Amino acid sequence: MKTKLKYFTAATAMTIFGLSGAAQAADYVIDTKGAHASITFRIHHLGYSLLTGRFDKFNGTFSFDEAAPADTKIKVEIDTASVNTNLGKRDNHIRSGDFLNVSKYPTASFESTSVDVTGTSAVVHGKLTLHGVTKEITINADHIGGGKDPWGGFRQGFTGTTKITLADFGIKYNLGLKAKEMELMLNIEGIRQ
Repeated sequence: MKTKLKYFTAATAMTIFGLSGAAQAADYVIDTKGAHASITFRIHHLGYSLLTGRFDKFNGTFSFDEAAPADTKIKVEIDTASVNTNLGKRDNHIRSGDFLNVSKYPTASFESTSVDVTGTSAVVHGKLTLHGVTKEITINADHIGGGKDPWGGFRQGFTGTTKITLADFGIKYNLGLKAKEMELMLNIEGIRQ
């Protein structure tokens, strides 16, 4: 009887304090060092085509539990001067006061506030700070998968897209009517810590 009571008491304590062995959220660092993550964008150019580019330098973390994906937390910081459209002259213009004004606003950041989950897809709500302005945005995201990697670690991968209106962030340079919105594409692979 003593043994049963001892087991019952220990099991009850574990349940009360959340130590029941259920999955817990794990912390991940976005793998930018291994180039297993990217932040790219596209925007209309003169109404004739789509201009694409990327940010070469960024970092971030996320907390994720497959059993409770709605509890996911994400933080990302982007070096705005690392914008790259494969044309130096254009990149310098994007870095100027007409667009990103990187000398005044050297970073952009995103921090999630909530996540709505449907199956392996989710809508991530959060605050994007760009060009000195913070606005609520949503990212449509998909969980690609997770598991062990060949180096003894564990990884999770996601993809997501969002559209932002540049004028909402104080960027008002006239690129034509179709160029008011910019689409961001995110491919994120994180290494569990």
